Amino acid sequence: MNWTLALPEIVLTVCGLAILVYGVVQKEQSFFSCSMLTIGAFLVTGFLVLTSRDGVGYNHIFVNDDFSRFMKILSLAGGGLATMLTVGYAREMKVERFEFPVLLLFSTLGTMMMASSENLMTLFIGLELSSLAIYILCAFARDEVAGAEAGLKYFVLGSLASGLLLYGIALVYGFAGTLEYGGIQTAMSTTSAVPMGLMFGIVFMLAGLAFKLSAVPFHMWTPDVYQGAPSSVTAFMAGAPKIAAFALLLRVMAGPFGHVSPQWQILVEGISIVSMLFGSLAAIPQTDIKRLMAYSSIGHMGYALMGLSAGTAEGMRGTLVYLTTYLLMNVGAFAVIIAMRRKGRGVTAIADLSGLGRTDPGLAMAMAIFMFSMAGAPPLAGFFGKLMVFYAAVNAHLYALAAIGVVSSVIGAFYYVRIVKVMFFDEAAPAFDRRPLSLSFVSLGMGVATVGFLLVLGPVSTAAQAAAAALFR
Repeated sequence: MNWTLALPEIVLTVCGLAILVYGVVQKEQSFFSCSMLTIGAFLVTGFLVLTSRDGVGYNHIFVNDDFSRFMKILSLAGGGLATMLTVGYAREMKVERFEFPVLLLFSTLGTMMMASSENLMTLFIGLELSSLAIYILCAFARDEVAGAEAGLKYFVLGSLASGLLLYGIALVYGFAGTLEYGGIQTAMSTTSAVPMGLMFGIVFMLAGLAFKLSAVPFHMWTPDVYQGAPSSVTAFMAGAPKIAAFALLLRVMAGPFGHVSPQWQILVEGISIVSMLFGSLAAIPQTDIKRLMAYSSIGHMGYALMGLSAGTAEGMRGTLVYLTTYLLMNVGAFAVIIAMRRKGRGVTAIADLSGLGRTDPGLAMAMAIFMFSMAGAPPLAGFFGKLMVFYAAVNAHLYALAAIGVVSSVIGAFYYVRIVKVMFFDEAAPAFDRRPLSLSFVSLGMGVATVGFLLVLGPVSTAAQAAAAALFR
């Protein structure tokens, strides 16, 4: 048993337990110090991930390769940035308790386990560790009715999705006689016809993972949970857990189920199409910025699924690059949303952004960059993400999918540009409260990364290509 392969996860677990004990001992005024310790733990873990070596350990239930490292770095970045977004307005969001960053840490730990899963049971344990922490985080502001409702809805529907996933795992186990990805792949390569029971298992597993991605038709929880949960939790939910769910989906579909790709590709293609179209159309009438971001995320998951629909290493690379750009845009946009406060109270109506270009030009410029990037305008980060998944779809002869993606992008550009219009051309609303330095730092950093993504496109694309190649070995 080569336990050092999981050294980053072990270190993060020990750090989480130590921070938890520290918070209990300190009791009062420990939120800030626990948050800083959590960010430090993420940085140390990220270094360990980058310096870790390839291998399979723990009796073939844990794998470390280029793909897992790529996804873990994205997950750690999402967790660290969400923690930074919380620090500035923790008291106003009623989450100023030391348990908050600890829960973020353990949810991120679950996402890392998902990225290194080499066994269906490890998959489920990592998914539930991440999800259980998020259920609590959604309802963390106990006095807020919307937050309690969001947490309850996510818990009930998430439990249903977990049941579907577990049922699918049971069906696959019944066919293959093993939970290990390699064993399942061997069992499937020795049969000429795919049993109906196995196909049902794949469909149930796909449904469970699609729920975590908020892909249509498993999206029903997304708008209410995004709106009701604290904004920093929403920023985290839209980043690390979805990236980890994609890690699972890519590894499972390209690995053990790769031999039956013609059977599941049409299903993934259908989910991608309806997610893109529904997300784009449903966002148009929204008047709340957080609900608009919820429907926007549904559409973005549809674009990312285009790469998986292609079923090629090129498609997987496109999906990984798209997820990287999505994390930058999404965190930056939520940094602006968290900064939308007047007289100590958060405001989330799109109309509240009126005239922001005159009252706070820097914040308005940052939001405009993120909106144009989400619309896919060149030369911003979002353009390159979409370009790669479209290119992969065309090379896989999925012309209809690529065409629908272009159409939904044009539709989506309407509500993104509408926000820019409200900020720069509508009559100015009262200015927002002075924002903390942490929010300015995150919004500036994500804005610079979004604008200058072309400068790092080569290294990111190379890393994504190596990660995708690891799935097809």
